[in-house]
Amino acid sequence: MNSLDWTVLIGYFGVMVAIGLCSHKRVDDVSDFFTAGGKMPWWLSGISHHMSGYSAVMFTGYAGIAYTYGVTSFVTWSFPIALGIAIGSRLFAPRVNRLRSRLHVASPLEYLKSRYNLPTQQALAWSGMLLKIVDVGAKWAAIATLLSVFTGISLDQGILITGAITAVYCTIGGLWADALTELGQFVIQLLAGLSMFVAVVLKLNDKGIGFLGAWDEPALHGHGKPLVGPYGTVFLLAFLFIKLFEYNGGMLNQAQRYMATGSARQAERSARLSALLWLVWPLVLFFPMWMSPLLVHAEKPDGSDSYALMTEQLLPHGLLGLVIVGFFSHTMAMCSSDANAIAAVFTRDVAPALSRRARTWGQRSGLVAARITTVVFLGLSMAVATQVDSPTFKDIITVVIKWVAGLMGPIAIPMMLGLLRAFRRSGPTAALTSWALGLIAFWLVNYPVNSAVDGGVPLEYQVSVPLAVSLVLYVLIGRLKPEDTPERLAVIEQVNTDGDGASAAAPIPAPAGAGDDVVGTQP
Repeated sequence: MNSLDWTVLIGYFGVMVAIGLCSHKRVDDVSDFFTAGGKMPWWLSGISHHMSGYSAVMFTGYAGIAYTYGVTSFVTWSFPIALGIAIGSRLFAPRVNRLRSRLHVASPLEYLKSRYNLPTQQALAWSGMLLKIVDVGAKWAAIATLLSVFTGISLDQGILITGAITAVYCTIGGLWADALTELGQFVIQLLAGLSMFVAVVLKLNDKGIGFLGAWDEPALHGHGKPLVGPYGTVFLLAFLFIKLFEYNGGMLNQAQRYMATGSARQAERSARLSALLWLVWPLVLFFPMWMSPLLVHAEKPDGSDSYALMTEQLLPHGLLGLVIVGFFSHTMAMCSSDANAIAAVFTRDVAPALSRRARTWGQRSGLVAARITTVVFLGLSMAVATQVDSPTFKDIITVVIKWVAGLMGPIAIPMMLGLLRAFRRSGPTAALTSWALGLIAFWLVNYPVNSAVDGGVPLEYQVSVPLAVSLVLYVLIGRLKPEDTPERLAVIEQVNTDGDGASAAAPIPAPAGAGDDVVGTQP
């Protein structure tokens, strides 16, 4: 990097902070901070939903998969995400939106106290927060890894820089700042991605390799196969099922994008736009990664540095800075949205159960608590990021694929299926049992059983077994021990009834008491 690249990077950081400051005037209470007051346009929500699902892991971990295996990086990652969101646009998006408009909640987990009970809500809230700290820690480590390639600064310094900038704008402006910065980041990534695509095509032409003829090169032998290596059919099906829950609200931050729109119909349109972007845009981003074996020799065994090395070699200064900004844009988009979601979970779900004082927070004190929680979450995730390469966490892609995908299922199953009429019989017993035994299944498959099996348990089973165990138990226990009380059925009917009444824009009340039987009250 030279002075021009640094100018682009510093200018980007400045713009992000400026957007956060401008968004501050839109945030008057916790409703604005966590769900944009239900006033976000569907197209902005859709772009924000799309951007909040990326991170620099794509340019490190998944770049390594593309370098090693080829197009399977798209087939087993962005394609199932696109399909999962498309399915969820009808199945989950409208119902998640009604959590805000009908039940007047600010956290995706806030409704669980009425749908199940307080212990279930707390179990899912605490486990979800802890998992998100690990997940976001992996994202910080990914962007710091890229930054170290370009600038030579240490991993810890890179984590501190990106985390601090993100903390400023998302703490000041809440979900509005997240969405508006993600819109800017989308434009930046569009320019950066197209620049890299064109640079790779021109370089291939210089080498006498055509756009389509590249696939016949020996270095890309087998790279055109959709399912190879550990990424086979079982992994694809498992990943599709996981992403159906994760990207429609199971990991919390995407649920907020649905909640932020003005109606259930707008939430559905938002999801469809995100699904379309996931289907088309990653093809542009992945093409240079697929071609990378023809242009660079990765220094790391997993190929995770291949994209960064290729960027340094192919792009002139200025454009190089723009692509680096693109790396930052994805990671900061996801991490800021996660921070906002976890702040919502803590201030709306956890704090009222721990503190009597938190149950009496007004809009002002609740907003202060939300901002403090956001900073604390970012600090904890940055601390975890410094340990991502430790023996416990292994490497970046292991954390993202195995830990997050494997642990997400037991948390998301009760949360997401609890919205649907078909699972109305499943109550707190089914929810807590499926959650607990799903987590135990993850530990068994990934550690004792994995160590006992020659060659280890295949990756697809490491990530799919916990979700399968949770799903089967949730449905089976609901049938054997139905707990569909009138109160719980009323909650389900509220989020399943078509139409968006005048209550859609109603303000969110202060957090309900820990012993209350309802989520908020009608104003």
